[in-house]
Amino acid sequence: MIPSVLPTYNRAPLTFVKGEGAWLTEADGRRFLDLGAGIAVNALGHAHPALVAALTEQAHALWHVSNLYNIPQQQALADKLVEHTFADTVFFTNSGTESCELAVKMARKYFYDKGQPERVEIITFDGSFHGRSSAGIAAAGSEKMTKGFGPLLPGFVHLTFGDLDGVTNAITERTAAVMIEPVQGEGGIRPVPDAELKALRQICDKNGLLLILDEVQCGVGRTGKLFAHEWAGITPDIMMVAKGIGGGFPLGAVLATEDAASGMTAGTHGSTYGGNPLGCAVGCAVIDQVATPAFLEGVNRKAGLLLQKLEGLVADHPDVFEEVRGSGLMLGLKCKTSNIDMVNAGYENEVITVPAADNVIRLLPPLTLSEDDIAQALIRLDKAATQVNSQLTSA
Repeated sequence: MIPSVLPTYNRAPLTFVKGEGAWLTEADGRRFLDLGAGIAVNALGHAHPALVAALTEQAHALWHVSNLYNIPQQQALADKLVEHTFADTVFFTNSGTESCELAVKMARKYFYDKGQPERVEIITFDGSFHGRSSAGIAAAGSEKMTKGFGPLLPGFVHLTFGDLDGVTNAITERTAAVMIEPVQGEGGIRPVPDAELKALRQICDKNGLLLILDEVQCGVGRTGKLFAHEWAGITPDIMMVAKGIGGGFPLGAVLATEDAASGMTAGTHGSTYGGNPLGCAVGCAVIDQVATPAFLEGVNRKAGLLLQKLEGLVADHPDVFEEVRGSGLMLGLKCKTSNIDMVNAGYENEVITVPAADNVIRLLPPLTLSEDDIAQALIRLDKAATQVNSQLTSA
């Protein structure tokens, strides 16, 4: 008999009932150190006072009116994002998946309005993850994402991750854009080197293409800059955002230049819930915290400390780990054994990590975690690794 909740997840046998900072409390009272942050969502941790206050104040005033009317909180958040980024304009969504849908539509509409309707193809890369909508799975293209869901939305050209020559060779008169994550998350914490992002920007400029960046997982302070592409000193034409921007409240956005968004006129796109007062009030509170030099300096300082400690962990457990990689507080431990074994051992030692492709476990802690939290993280990860190693030797 099918459960009342559609069984599309292999859920861990854990039920969390309360959160504070980087910690979660299980129904049985155990406290877990959360190095997953809801898959890079709880950027400011659990129950952050500024977010609780913003949500509570707005909840007492107004929840929803729809985009048939002006929404002051939406305008305020859009203004903040325009102020702090490359963007001239913002459309609010409820998720990264919805942001992907609009990014694809925006790129195609751009060329349609330029009198080049044949330019509909978007170059993407293996290991990518752009959500689970029809456009998102077609963009990723992997069998795991697409099997059984055909016919797939056409118009995506899939290349090997890191193949710059392949990008140039794949460009035709039908090419509209290149879409890439500056740091692949689901793909196994694979950063795109700064030089490659610069080269992609140059290729797009040379060929009159749009550059679409998917910063759903790596954005909003996660890498130590407000957005990851800033490390490379480039800007995109269109950028997908979600996860951390709402700090746990469902919120996403598409940021764009005036030129790239020129085709999106009244009636070309919409959302009933996107940009609602509740979500945007929380989003404003998130950006007010994250988009400050002091906060980002703190992320970089803590990221350096965590990386150093993790490199020591890898050295101490050479039979369990191969390497640590990533950027800022978006780190991955590549395992020599099953990454699922390490995730499960983490549960037994009350530390939460997130599996990814390439046999990696992701460490995506709240950006507000403390040095004491980092110390606890290493103690618990060390115990989990020791447990996995013990299972190896006894097998």
